Amino acid sequence: MANGRVMLKAWWHDPADYNWLARALDSHAAVHWTKVIVGAGGLVLAGIAILVLSSETGPPSEIGRGLDWIIAAFALFWAVRWWFLPWPSRGESLVLFAAADLAITMANLQESNRVYGALGVSLLVVTGGYLAVMHCAKVLAVHTAWTVLSVVALTARMVAVGGDPLAGMAIVLISVAAGVVLLPSMQFCYWVLRQDAITDPLTTLLNRRGLELHLAKLGAPGCRTPTCAIALDLDRFKDVNDRFGHGVGDEVLVRTAKRLRAAVGSRMVVARTGGEEFVLFGHLGAESALAQAELVRRVVAEPELVRRAAESVEPVAVTASIGVVVLDNTCDPLTSTVLIQRADTAMYQAKQLGGNQVVIDELIESSAA
Repeated sequence: MANGRVMLKAWWHDPADYNWLARALDSHAAVHWTKVIVGAGGLVLAGIAILVLSSETGPPSEIGRGLDWIIAAFALFWAVRWWFLPWPSRGESLVLFAAADLAITMANLQESNRVYGALGVSLLVVTGGYLAVMHCAKVLAVHTAWTVLSVVALTARMVAVGGDPLAGMAIVLISVAAGVVLLPSMQFCYWVLRQDAITDPLTTLLNRRGLELHLAKLGAPGCRTPTCAIALDLDRFKDVNDRFGHGVGDEVLVRTAKRLRAAVGSRMVVARTGGEEFVLFGHLGAESALAQAELVRRVVAEPELVRRAAESVEPVAVTASIGVVVLDNTCDPLTSTVLIQRADTAMYQAKQLGGNQVVIDELIESSAA
């Protein structure tokens, strides 16, 4: 139960990096068809508005008819925007879907057939589906509140002119089931799957994909923002597996992950990027980065007794080759990915020198100069 509350709290506070999700979609050919489908939703909304305008049960006033024409025009703009322009930014996405929510509610408020108007609010489930995937729980909560407000207003409007109250309650319950229960549950399940996809199952550290996500949140190195990358590889790890077995090797990896977390705390992002390879990334200056790398080297090398058999105990000690690169007080346009590549190069130099040492990329000297 406690673990469930922790997960719910983490889901609620997760910012759901929109830019990373958009880039992930953009890296696949399927993004074109996704845009086609989202844009087609505008055509559907425009078609609904025009059909209602042409029917006998359309808006009874000229103001209502004018609003419906505006909604139809917005829906056509929506289709064109999604089909012919790049994937929208986070801000534009929020504005577009807020406008869509408003348009759906206003269109249904203009209906002379109030039962149809109350049922038409179900279109908010469609916009909510997009928000559940692309945006965070707090954005979806605002959409859910708007859905509840809209369905209550439209149902009360139906009942006020003699509509069946029981039918009205049924419409409210249907809308609540879809917008208040289904969509948040779907988003939570999607969030759990996404967390699983970006986490290394053995060590529970971030994996390579998770590291990319968190680097996108940290932002690219910039002026007056010291940034460092530390690459670490366990020395002769194959010997551990060969001598003690892969089970002990897994224990060593888990132990190393715990020690890295304890050593850096919340100052740096820690990820397992390969078999026995780890990356630490954060906003530390040159002096702090060097001290952090040396601390990491020492804590990784601390031995721990591992029982090989019921009657024997033998220490399993490992060391690490560490590469460090720092951009300190510089406006160098290097990206986070390039920094990690350079830290990897320095790490391999440390390994070639015998391991259990820290090698500093030459960039640290130029940036500190």
